[in-house]
Amino acid sequence: MKKIISVALNLHDHNTYNGIFHNQRERHTRIKHNLPLNNKNKVNVDDYKLNEMFIKEYFKKTNDNILSFTYTVGGIKKSKDNLFNTILKEHKEILNFKPIKLFDYYFKGNIYYIDHHQSHAVHTLFNSGFDESDILAIDGIGAKFRCIFVNKNKDIIDLSKQLPIGWLWNEMSKLLGFGSLGASKLMGLVGYGKINQYYYDVFETLILNNIEEKSYNTNKHDLININRYGKEDLAFTLQKFTIDKIKQYVYPLKSCNNICLAGGVAYNGYMNEEFTKHYENVFVPPAVGDEGQSLGTYQHANYILNNNKHKTNTFAGVDYNYIGNEEINLKEVAQAIANGKIVGWFQGKSESGNRALGNRSILADPRNPNIKNIINQTIKKREDFRPFAPAVLEEHYKEYFDTNSPSPYMSRICKVKSNKVPGITHVDGTARIQTVNKNFNKKFYNLINEFYKVTEIPMLLNTSFNCQEPIVETPEDAIKTFNKTNLDLLVINSYILRK
Repeated sequence: MKKIISVALNLHDHNTYNGIFHNQRERHTRIKHNLPLNNKNKVNVDDYKLNEMFIKEYFKKTNDNILSFTYTVGGIKKSKDNLFNTILKEHKEILNFKPIKLFDYYFKGNIYYIDHHQSHAVHTLFNSGFDESDILAIDGIGAKFRCIFVNKNKDIIDLSKQLPIGWLWNEMSKLLGFGSLGASKLMGLVGYGKINQYYYDVFETLILNNIEEKSYNTNKHDLININRYGKEDLAFTLQKFTIDKIKQYVYPLKSCNNICLAGGVAYNGYMNEEFTKHYENVFVPPAVGDEGQSLGTYQHANYILNNNKHKTNTFAGVDYNYIGNEEINLKEVAQAIANGKIVGWFQGKSESGNRALGNRSILADPRNPNIKNIINQTIKKREDFRPFAPAVLEEHYKEYFDTNSPSPYMSRICKVKSNKVPGITHVDGTARIQTVNKNFNKKFYNLINEFYKVTEIPMLLNTSFNCQEPIVETPEDAIKTFNKTNLDLLVINSYILRK
């Protein structure tokens, strides 16, 4: 059995995985996306030195360990010459590696390498548990691809020219002032808009001209008339355009009844829900973006070298010990939420990925029609148009939401069927739901169930535990956020803190 350490070299959000612990660097640096910015909101070039420090730390031979890795073009561009002229001097053929099949790989010495999109694809496939599946790995940028489709025979079909959707969302995010990697904010505007043919034609032109990021002149943004038609219509039209292109290029490639999705674009809940109308089973993992790449790279290497299909844990951070003065009573916490209190909820190991799934959450009453504004303004301190998600007991989700299968990782956006939960209902009548059962997160399930007993509503508003920074990682992070925001109560493992 070969011991494997996996590394993903993304722009700055490097992460590692050893089969047990998922080290997402932004959780520890406390810098969103691990991207230090200067006063003009641009990446400091000098901070690429952090990249080289990271490389030197992990790209060294330790005993007989195998180092498996993948990268994003932007993640090594400032360090590529140094990396491949020193530590990886004997591995320069990696730069020309382009897989044809899902399980193609490069392996020499103690270095194991796969492509960026292979990592996404294997991560979602192995975690799905499907015996066979189609796979869509769709991202803004990678190494040799922007988007691939993998059929049930594991053939890689390159859709980079047809579906540079991640790139398009990122460019529009920058245009609207949300910055690079701000697509989630842009998605929050979708519900406020309507279709606009002008925007649709602009998107069509950009895709047809195959404008690459490396040659894209941002002055061309001036050609897009935001002031005339508005940000909201751009967002709605971009969402419609995305689904139309998926139907045009992906649906005809269907080779079985299952599909697995991954890559940054697979955070798009509207798109993921649409896939449930074309496939019997749709799987989206929690660490769906580049933060999950070290996981997929490890899984690929472990399968090839050790013949082991490794399934990663949703909760794969550090398990922190914390001893407080007052033990919690779940009934009391549930009643406090029902009475209007907003609770910081910190339990055990942190989640892999960018969704709070019950271990690093802010919880509130979904019945309160004003709760979105209260949390956005006094706790999250973010844009007022951004909605919040419900965490609903799995046995009750069909009573409140129009969708055909559970969504344990908060990955799909569907219609809300009830007017009893305005706090989690977006302006377009939708919600990005998380279904919770006892096997997935027993303590979180029990808390929601206590709230259900008090209110007859089997769900809580659930959003990530943070305030203008990455999700809290340590008890110290949680206490700091509790003290600087209007959170009413803080629960850390089995203890409660009050103001």
